[in-house]
Amino acid sequence: MTSSQIIILVILVATVLMFLWGRWRHDMVASGALLACIVTGLVPADTAFDGLSHPAVITVACVLVLSKGLQTSGAVDVLTRLLLPSQAGPTLSIAALTGLGAVLSAFMNNVGALALLMPVAIQVARRQQLPPGKVLMPLAFGTILGGMTTLIGTPPNLIVSGFRQASGAGGFGMFDYTPVGLAVAALGVGFVALIGWRIVPGRKQSGVEGFDSGAYITEARVPAGCKAEGMTLREIEQALVEADAQVLGLVRNEVRVAPPSPRRRARAGDILMLEAEAEALSHALSSLGLKLEEAKATREEKEKEKEKEKEKEKTKDNGNNEAEIVPAAAKPNEEDNAEASGSDASDEVVLMELVILPSSGLLGRTATGIQLRTRYGVNLLAVSRQGQRSVKRLRALAFRAGDLLMMQGGPEAIAEFASSTGCVPLAERDLRIPDKRKALMASGIMAVSVTTAALGLLPAAVAFAAGVLASMVLRTVPPRSVYTAIDWPVVVLLGALIPVANAMESTGTAQLIGSWLLNGVAQGHEVVALGLILVVTMTLSDVMNNAATAAVMCPIAIGTATQLGVSMDPFLMAVAIGGSCAFLTPIGHQNNTLILGPGGFRFGDYWRLGLPLELLVVVVSIPMLLWVWPL
Repeated sequence: MTSSQIIILVILVATVLMFLWGRWRHDMVASGALLACIVTGLVPADTAFDGLSHPAVITVACVLVLSKGLQTSGAVDVLTRLLLPSQAGPTLSIAALTGLGAVLSAFMNNVGALALLMPVAIQVARRQQLPPGKVLMPLAFGTILGGMTTLIGTPPNLIVSGFRQASGAGGFGMFDYTPVGLAVAALGVGFVALIGWRIVPGRKQSGVEGFDSGAYITEARVPAGCKAEGMTLREIEQALVEADAQVLGLVRNEVRVAPPSPRRRARAGDILMLEAEAEALSHALSSLGLKLEEAKATREEKEKEKEKEKEKEKTKDNGNNEAEIVPAAAKPNEEDNAEASGSDASDEVVLMELVILPSSGLLGRTATGIQLRTRYGVNLLAVSRQGQRSVKRLRALAFRAGDLLMMQGGPEAIAEFASSTGCVPLAERDLRIPDKRKALMASGIMAVSVTTAALGLLPAAVAFAAGVLASMVLRTVPPRSVYTAIDWPVVVLLGALIPVANAMESTGTAQLIGSWLLNGVAQGHEVVALGLILVVTMTLSDVMNNAATAAVMCPIAIGTATQLGVSMDPFLMAVAIGGSCAFLTPIGHQNNTLILGPGGFRFGDYWRLGLPLELLVVVVSIPMLLWVWPL
């Protein structure tokens, strides 16, 4: 063993131990490993950061951006509404939801796919009267399984392809992973949906009820030509049953009809007053083609407010709260200009929940009274007041302490409104009201990018980079959101570990480890060595980042294949499969971590379903690997 091999082994062991310790973020650990290799001379300083320009790294970043476009445009929400059964038992509902999650994660980031479907899963659990964890864990595992079926499904696949390309054999194609990955994913999803969800511990949600915002009262306009136009209110309510929403009132020609007759038909321009949970609000609106109505003042109300402001200016020296919350820059005579700009001055429009503090200057005031749109450039879309139901128009509703306001506008505008009025911003709600035009464009961009890469017309990195540019031009992803859509710690992790892995290859360390595994453990048996690579990769992936696991194991897999004198492809595919199978712990994959709180799970709950699932993966994947990628 040479000194270079000893040094790289020490760095590798220290890196793995740091990953397992978890005290430092994985990109910090990877950066430390790279710097150690530079200092010790294993990686030349002038090529140390070439990994950041690696095609696998570029592709990962671009796929994350394109996934953001599918999320924000509502394309997945439309697909969910079309494919998931509304009337079915728990097994069929979980099977459909898990299968949809697997399909989505094959073409978009699997964390994004889970985030999109989590509210749907909670609704399914509520409808089936199941603990939410019994639906969330199958969904999380399904999205992990689906990622292994295509090149872009998960970062480990891209990393494996990159190592194959670096070895001179060329990278894997878009659907080279599909034969083995699809067989494993299909059987895994079937097991989880038919049997697995029954052995998931049924626990109560942790911390979610304390953050329950209750039902929102919101106003939705009936656009011309939408599905709701011409329907009776009774038919509309029946259509909203699945979304747990109901109609409270009807406004026609600025006159509230109370109580509206169930036989009254909705007309274009009518405003429906709806009550719905925040998670179901998007479904309630999109299912009937309704549009959120902005709480804006009428001309008469604006004139009255101007008179009030003039009176307040005369008595401003009393220092009351109502005068304090009016920004000096927003003068009444600038109202038209402010309204014309509104939230459109920002490239990004978000939906944010704000809670009104007891000391807020909003208490007792209305959206009309503070001229919300003209002064702050934000819109009030809905109000949640737990335990009480109000049938007043949103613009005439007097605010109270503890009210939750759903605001629409630019992030800076909402932050300014919150700070100047005494409100506390909560987590962004991420409600997606589907935009058919943008949903079609986002889906088309993703489809063209995948097809271009699959047919070899352009390299994958170039094809998806072109898709990102198209998304920015067509604004399916706002330009300012492009960089926030990228998981930069993963990008840095990959860019840092690729040179480290190259150092393992150039010093012969990878072949040394492969020789030890082959002679000391597998005893020269090729199939045993293949299974060993798979199991070791799965084990590491359960306790450390899957991208890091793939980067560490790829050189070892190539070294093992070289020692055996066989093809490296089945061994690299084993790394890809093992890197995607992290089912034993909540820390092995981000999707497992996401469901920890909402499912009320404990650390030891995952292995009950995860262990039999991982055994199934081994049993299915080894024969498939030998058949599709013969030694």
